[in-house]
Amino acid sequence: MVDKDQTTKTISVEQYGIENANVKYQLSPQELHKETLEKDLGTQAASGALVVNTGEFTGRSPQDRFIVKDHITENEVWWGNINIPFAPEKFDALYDKVTAYLSGKEIYVRDSYVCADQRYRRNIRVITEYPWSNLFANNMFLRPTEEELNDFQEDWIIVNAPGFKADPKVDGTRQHNFAILNFSRKIALIGGTGYTGEIKKGIFSALNFIMPVDDNTLSMHCSANEGENGETAIFFGLSGTGKTTLSADPNRKLIGDDEHGWTPDNKIFNFEGGCYAKVINLSKENEPDIYNAIKPGAILENVILDENGEVDFEDTSITQNTRVSYPIEHIQNIMVPSIGKNPKNIFFLTADAFGVLPPISRLTPGQAAYHFISGYTAKVAGTEEGVNEPTPNFSACFGAPFMLLHPTRYAEMLSAKMKENDVKVWLINTGWTGGPYGVGSRIKLKYTRAMINAVLAGELDNVAYEKHEIFNLMMPVSCPEVPSEILNPKNTWEDKNAYDVKANELSKSFIENFKKFESYANEEILSGAPTIK
Repeated sequence: MVDKDQTTKTISVEQYGIENANVKYQLSPQELHKETLEKDLGTQAASGALVVNTGEFTGRSPQDRFIVKDHITENEVWWGNINIPFAPEKFDALYDKVTAYLSGKEIYVRDSYVCADQRYRRNIRVITEYPWSNLFANNMFLRPTEEELNDFQEDWIIVNAPGFKADPKVDGTRQHNFAILNFSRKIALIGGTGYTGEIKKGIFSALNFIMPVDDNTLSMHCSANEGENGETAIFFGLSGTGKTTLSADPNRKLIGDDEHGWTPDNKIFNFEGGCYAKVINLSKENEPDIYNAIKPGAILENVILDENGEVDFEDTSITQNTRVSYPIEHIQNIMVPSIGKNPKNIFFLTADAFGVLPPISRLTPGQAAYHFISGYTAKVAGTEEGVNEPTPNFSACFGAPFMLLHPTRYAEMLSAKMKENDVKVWLINTGWTGGPYGVGSRIKLKYTRAMINAVLAGELDNVAYEKHEIFNLMMPVSCPEVPSEILNPKNTWEDKNAYDVKANELSKSFIENFKKFESYANEEILSGAPTIK
């Protein structure tokens, strides 16, 4: 229960083991922005957005994400190097250390919730050490009304303490930072890292377990929007493939940019209340919706400002993973509430740095399941330490770091949904054409948008198609507002033999990666595999 007086709201956190804390509860975005500046924890851009540096970690640390292994998770979680088990007694001891660390400090508490479809709503109480982490939670989770706060009862809590460092030898962590989910205690515990993405991805990971297991609802790492005809389009893709950019379409209403559920009665609902977009090379011309969302209330992470407070979006001196978070209301054309219906087209986005996949192709149900389980994109030189040339990157379900169940569980649910709703599935390559990274060029965004618009308008339903000779994908031979010569990627290469060699290399990578799933896959899924020429 929230205690009220005439000037402020207070809340006790002693029930969580945090004692004698100075609790700042449910501060407004303006107050959190001001506190961040006053504590010298951030600066302000010319746009009015808050700018913070997340410190040592400028991205997630997947090898330091753990799941408490208990009676709820033991026989359900897909254990391995993605979902790493953590002992319950180690969690309890580490949790007590973190709450002792926060005791006596000034801390920030926010009540929010996830899941726009009220049937699936989970209330989240976020306890943070820093004001800007609390502002991030305000941006990314759904915001309750004053009336809803009066009798708010949390389902989960997030405890976020970037300044606390674990002792791996004692605490059971790999190093001093950690993000741990405990389904019995319903706690997401984060320490040693200021990267805000751990907050949202912690709850997303929890929902990826809760939704399929408890609610018979498919959880998806995707963006979604809805057209004037009431049909929903879904965009799957790993970071950097264009999920946020392509779903922010001025002619369609944005449902959400990253995390959604697909219900038994075929509603698509956003888990979140905001967007968390990459801003590397951001321009007003190419991505006006994201650019215009960077205003007071938004948080820019790890960007460089010039002397006038303007952001240099090309400067990656801190990280390639520069980001902005903002409430979804910063986008003009949104669904209210964030729920769509009648899903008719699914796009799998990949940034193929080898330049061999078609810019657009239509998938059979077997290919759709195969590519969904594979979750391919490519890493290019410079994005990670030690990456000097393009390398294949496979992430099951286009989000393996957040998927707690075996990938085939999600794939089977998706396949059933696709067949039930007669959904068409398309593979979109937002990567390279005319050669690999360093030789060819990035496929123009205006062409990718034109291809997606053509699909959504039904303009590719009755054109001729040809089959890719290695990946067996059906490629349209024409598309409005797109040069026909780029639709078959081999045509864009001067050296056709070099194309075949590179395509075979990528095909072998697909086949090798899929070996770990073969024993779980049926004949239809296996038929979706590429061949070797």
